[in-house]
Amino acid sequence: MAAKMKVIEGSMAVAEAVKACRPAVVSAYPITPQTHIVEDISQMIADGEMQNCEYVRTESEFGAASMIQGAEAAGARSFSATSSQGAVLMYEVLFSIAGMRLPCVIAMANRSVSSPLSIWNDHQDAISARDNGWIQLWAEDSQEAADMIIQAYRIGEDHRVLLPVMVNLDGFIITHTYEPVELYDQKMVDEFLPPYSPVYALDPKNPVTMGSLAQPEVYTEARYMIHQAQLKAKEVIEEVALEFKKKFGRYGGGLIDAYRMEDAEVALIAMGSIIGTMKDAVDEMRAEGMPVGVVKVRSYRPFPAEALRAALKDVKCACVIDRDISMGMEGALFTDLKAALYGKSKADILGFIAGMGGRDITIDDFKGMARKGFARIRGEKVTDMEWCKLDTDILPEGS
Repeated sequence: MAAKMKVIEGSMAVAEAVKACRPAVVSAYPITPQTHIVEDISQMIADGEMQNCEYVRTESEFGAASMIQGAEAAGARSFSATSSQGAVLMYEVLFSIAGMRLPCVIAMANRSVSSPLSIWNDHQDAISARDNGWIQLWAEDSQEAADMIIQAYRIGEDHRVLLPVMVNLDGFIITHTYEPVELYDQKMVDEFLPPYSPVYALDPKNPVTMGSLAQPEVYTEARYMIHQAQLKAKEVIEEVALEFKKKFGRYGGGLIDAYRMEDAEVALIAMGSIIGTMKDAVDEMRAEGMPVGVVKVRSYRPFPAEALRAALKDVKCACVIDRDISMGMEGALFTDLKAALYGKSKADILGFIAGMGGRDITIDDFKGMARKGFARIRGEKVTDMEWCKLDTDILPEGS
């Protein structure tokens, strides 16, 4: 049966992709804006649409993460989803899952973290988890989010990798927006994603210990192996994206993507759903004769340093937009890109903190950032890092 196009909510698109991957265990605790994903999956299981899959209700996100950890350790493909404070509650277990080399998949419906309380979208939840060993992929829209779920299992379960994968999709902007999504023919997904074949699993007949105490003589080597697996994942991510395109006709993966970069002097660089608005801004500026392009970072961990160097080799100024802040420093993507280009590029790099707590970033905002890039090229004084649309009128005196 051929795949069919359907207008559905982003959360449902993710749920449909999860169903097509045939997980044996799904466990999650509801939190806005992730809730619809697990609601849809639980309904599918209740309706008999997901055969041989158990939905396990837990008391918290910590319990949900622990449940999929146990499922994967027993050799079962699993799935969970979370957001914001729920992700924070999972963090202890997320480190453990990566350390045990269990290829779980989680959908992260990106949302601000408290305090102050905010239910709206930014990237602070996932960025705060960047160093726990999980692969992090970032979707631009619903189709890409769904496609990445299927690819995530292929990537994480590859024996060269064996790491968990977090698929990030912007809360509300993707999770609650309806748009056309091409759904999946189950036979094609089965051909693309074979049943999970763990290297090792808990078995009473062949007992093993997982995640046990590591003495100083071996702990460093354990962390080194995770790091090396992340580096190997770069090649696997590209391979899987190309295989996915061959099978389904869409390139919805890979490390990065470039838009109108062929002669760009200024590049706008970011992750997530703001990429679409950035492309509109670039189209308008191109119509005005301004050579500007977009680089989308799909894989944040592993960080695609080599791919970004190649994409930006002729750029004179790179403008990095972060929807997060590493307190006391700057935006995380900005910092990582500077490190990747240090000593290997003559391009200036500007950083912008924007869109936190759900604040809108418009076409005009992106055009303004690009114009500052051109101003830097002309030798004008431009600050290296700026908080976009910061309302200084509401700040306490002396802030």
